[in-house]
Amino acid sequence: MKIVVVGGFGVGKTTMVRSVSEIRPLSTEETMTRAGEGIDELADLDGLHQKSSTTVAFDFGRISLDQHSVLYLFGAPGQERFWFLWDRLFAGTLGAVVLVDTRRLADSWYAIDRLEHYGTPFIIACNDFGGPHHTAEQIREALDIDPEVPMVECDARDRSSSKYVLITLVEYLATLAARAARHS
Repeated sequence: MKIVVVGGFGVGKTTMVRSVSEIRPLSTEETMTRAGEGIDELADLDGLHQKSSTTVAFDFGRISLDQHSVLYLFGAPGQERFWFLWDRLFAGTLGAVVLVDTRRLADSWYAIDRLEHYGTPFIIACNDFGGPHHTAEQIREALDIDPEVPMVECDARDRSSSKYVLITLVEYLATLAARAARHS
């Protein structure tokens, strides 16, 4: 099963794929340089001053659910200049995790818009950066998320937390599939 982890620049997509993958993840991280300063339209870099690398294609990891089911994880690049890759990454995707930084909620709008455009089911995972605390209702309202869409808090650095995010997504996808089967 193909799962995509999307979100704005610096929200922890690469970190999540690395923390949960049972194989050594494929990573396309490259060192950020001054050459990209005028290219990347990053509205708010609060909390990102120590970020020194960025994904330029995608990250890939894998986790086995059981003997017959495997999740293939693709972490999408967050910088706007690489968003053209998202359409290809979404092909064949069963579902997605929209990883958000609650300090920069607006950075998540494009990911949500693209997933809704493709009809790809997703959940929201709020990565803990120790920023201001928002209630679930405030986050849903800011992102204009349907109440049915699961939302969880996580720490992308923590394997068990990242696994919980993926379990939540898989359970949500199973619920949607059962609902579709009842209506067909």
